[in-house]
Amino acid sequence: MGELTGKVALVTGGSRGIGAAIAKRLADAGAAVALTYVQGEEQARGVAKEIEAAGGRAAVIQADLTEPNAAVDAVEQTVRELGGIDILVNNAGFLAYGALADVTADDLDRALAVDVRSVFLAAQAAARHMGDGGRVISIGSCFNGRVPGANFVVQAMAKTALVGLTKGLARELGPRGITATIVDPGPIDTDMNPADGEAGDFQRDLTALGRFGEADDIAAAVAFLAGPGGRYVTGTALAVDGGYTA
Repeated sequence: MGELTGKVALVTGGSRGIGAAIAKRLADAGAAVALTYVQGEEQARGVAKEIEAAGGRAAVIQADLTEPNAAVDAVEQTVRELGGIDILVNNAGFLAYGALADVTADDLDRALAVDVRSVFLAAQAAARHMGDGGRVISIGSCFNGRVPGANFVVQAMAKTALVGLTKGLARELGPRGITATIVDPGPIDTDMNPADGEAGDFQRDLTALGRFGEADDIAAAVAFLAGPGGRYVTGTALAVDGGYTA
């Protein structure tokens, strides 16, 4: 019996990279897991098949989180298909990179829709179904503590908004025994940010450990916060960044 046996989790953006690692880690701990995707249906179903092949339960949900109703619909579909929701992991994000002068209103709206609005709406919807022991975990960014240079203004703004949102959720939901936390990754080796990419050396040099982390490093932190070990952790962020913000 795993620590999360009997629990149901929803992981947004769970078809690849960090999201896929989180979905599989929670399933390994015993949770039934729903995961959303935008376009990568084949990848999402591949993750679900891995979970099911290991004896777990999984559901795959198409959700474009730039749409106002998508986050709520994903929560409700999770409840219908898996019987409830105990753990919400807001992993989906929009990478907004560019010089201030080049940022368009559409870029700004998309970043805030995915990184902030969908998190709020998903948490609002999930809280209606959660009981004592519920978890709302959002994937932030090391930019919450340090912005290393130009071109990250939208990304830093959107991810930093999660701090206030999470503190507010912690106060709102704490009396019901529901926690709200953030995991702030540093440089993580994924297809979106490969360690051998052109910015790899720059990012490595910003960390105390001098290397990239792996998606499983973030998944392990999420699993800790989702499990019994995280029951007294709320309203705060856990940096998993190799000392990026040291």
